[in-house]
Amino acid sequence: MKKIVILISGGGSNMAAIVKAAKREAWADKYGARVAAVISNRADAKGLEFARAQDLDTSVLDHKAYPSREAFDAALAERIDAFEIPGQPVLVLLAGFMRILTSGFVNRYAGRLVNIHPSLLPAFAGLHTHQRAIDAGCKVAGATVHLVTPELDHGPILAQAVVPVLPGDTADTLAARVLTQEHLIYPRAVAEILKQ
Repeated sequence: MKKIVILISGGGSNMAAIVKAAKREAWADKYGARVAAVISNRADAKGLEFARAQDLDTSVLDHKAYPSREAFDAALAERIDAFEIPGQPVLVLLAGFMRILTSGFVNRYAGRLVNIHPSLLPAFAGLHTHQRAIDAGCKVAGATVHLVTPELDHGPILAQAVVPVLPGDTADTLAARVLTQEHLIYPRAVAEILKQ
């Protein structure tokens, strides 16, 4: 059984969308894959409550408890690797995980580390994507599922969704519209990976 580990920092709505899709679409039967665990760098991440209610293995690794980014990433990798079984490497999904990962960590999971970003990459990598799109006068915005590489938000694109930027949009209203699309394209992109 292929195992999926999801990393979150907050509400976990994309994680929840993936977990629901995995059950609804019977990923265990179709692809021999299941969500095995949800790991957060914050003990107060609301998404942990949903994960626990789904009987998923959950854990917290507080990044502030580690002396360096490298030390945190090493501990995180150790926690993820606990779910590996020989010949079946874990698929690692970033779902609102608000930590920039070291090159060593990214390279360790190369080709199986996936992120969702709330813009149409390569536009607006990094933070504050919705306000930046509004400020730039964009007529459309969206979300991108991509493989993670050491360069922030620049990995190969797996899926994108486009939404209009409406007159009078704020960063919050645009974010809400984009988020509905994130919940659709992230599970679909993961299913495509599992088919391979």
